[in-house]
Amino acid sequence: MGYRFNRQRPAGNYIADFLCKELMLIIEVDGITHQFEEVNSKDQNRQKDLQSMGFTVIRFDDDEILHDMANVERTLIHYIEMYKSVNKK
Repeated sequence: MGYRFNRQRPAGNYIADFLCKELMLIIEVDGITHQFEEVNSKDQNRQKDLQSMGFTVIRFDDDEILHDMANVERTLIHYIEMYKSVNKK
């Protein structure tokens, strides 16, 4: 894709699973515990904080990563195309 994604990088007071500073994109990979109400609530607050810093957060669950990488790739390509069209250099 031509962009560098760093794993486990700080973003504000958080550690992002994957972060691409150039695209202002954070990718979060959520395991089964993220389905619990308390964890989900923390995720929503975290996402709002990250968005207020200018990041876009895309979430995938473990199952998508393990069994539907084609959709993960399509999602990321779509985001990159949209980002490039809005932020033409």
